[in-house]
Amino acid sequence: MSRHRGTPVRPRYGRMAALGSSLAVTTIAVLGGTGVLPSSGDGPPAVAASVADSSPDPTPTSDPTPTASGSRVSAETDDAPAREAALPTGTGTGKRIVFDQSEQRVWLVGRGRHVDRTYLVSGSVTDNLDPGTYSVYSRSEQAWGIDDSGTMKWFVRFTQGDTGAAIGFHDIPVDNGAPVQTKAQLGTPQSHGCIRQKESDAKALWAFAPIGTTVVVVA
Repeated sequence: MSRHRGTPVRPRYGRMAALGSSLAVTTIAVLGGTGVLPSSGDGPPAVAASVADSSPDPTPTSDPTPTASGSRVSAETDDAPAREAALPTGTGTGKRIVFDQSEQRVWLVGRGRHVDRTYLVSGSVTDNLDPGTYSVYSRSEQAWGIDDSGTMKWFVRFTQGDTGAAIGFHDIPVDNGAPVQTKAQLGTPQSHGCIRQKESDAKALWAFAPIGTTVVVVA
């Protein structure tokens, strides 16, 4: 036996590793093509996500107008009048209703001088209401006026006129199925003696003024 044949044989690990890698890649490719192996990722295809991301944003809702203080107040509507016009001085303190005859305007005042609501009204065409401090003494959700005053709602009474007829706040009366004045006429005297308000303001005052609430009338 020659010396050469007796030399130990060394395994060639590099070639074996390369061959193993080649077989592994081939196997994975075959199995993946037949659907045996799962595809990468469990979610929807990337193209679907791309389409979804390219869709337009929903139409934004309207945003109330910001005030200087950073709070937000809706623009004036029939149900949410804007806060405007300074509260007259010398009207007392505490919760109260203030009616300015010359301005034809009402303020609903909470504690201190916090104005909860202010709006235009239509008071009497005659000089039948003296300036002063009164209090609510009677309330009616439905009422009937004298002469051609029609019917009215949300009547809050605080005094009486020279004839003994009640004077108070209510909505614009309806006579023969039609309002006796327009909302555009609010801010000018129109009534026989009471203070007329649009419906949303009449309801607000009704909720604000239980019996005993202070009413301040200024000239």
